[in-house]
Amino acid sequence: MSNKWVIYMITNKNEYKEYVQADECALGLHNKNFVVKMMNPVWCYERALRKREYYENCRKGVLFKPLVLIAKYRHRKLGLKCGFSIPVNVCAKGLNIAHVGPIIVNPNAKIGEFCRLHVGVNIGTAAGFKDAAPVIGNSVYIGPGAKVFGRIIIADDIAIGANAVVNKSFETPGISIGGIPAKQISKKGSYGLLYNPKKDD
Repeated sequence: MSNKWVIYMITNKNEYKEYVQADECALGLHNKNFVVKMMNPVWCYERALRKREYYENCRKGVLFKPLVLIAKYRHRKLGLKCGFSIPVNVCAKGLNIAHVGPIIVNPNAKIGEFCRLHVGVNIGTAAGFKDAAPVIGNSVYIGPGAKVFGRIIIADDIAIGANAVVNKSFETPGISIGGIPAKQISKKGSYGLLYNPKKDD
């Protein structure tokens, strides 16, 4: 499996709405009113990310260029404010950023549905490579300060402990990993640590 075969991209307006709704569910804001949502900087950032993805992917042409530029500016501005460096078309629907604080994700990484990222997370490439970045499955919990890098695969429902350094693949779903370098520490996995639509709905 290679990250070049994994694509998370909004391709139409219905998918844009689906992504936004899934993000709200993951953040626990789907039943909140608009004012409450607007007071949440993470929600504002994630919505700006999705809007930029929608305009850049679906609204091509001269007529839409101003909207694309505005969406790009807002995404970057809110990213600087929150400390997030998350490129477009990297995260599947249901992105759950725990709270404001530095998070860095490489443009070649892929993060599956309903994953939870904590402060200090860094998802990057192996040293000396531009595209050797992780492919992370669905419902993965990534704890504070965790570093995940290299051309590796992280299976579904895995929990990555705080400050873990993950530089090899873990393809068994539903386990917990931690340490430097990371190794399996339990069979609990991410259940109960994040919103999972298959188990929480």
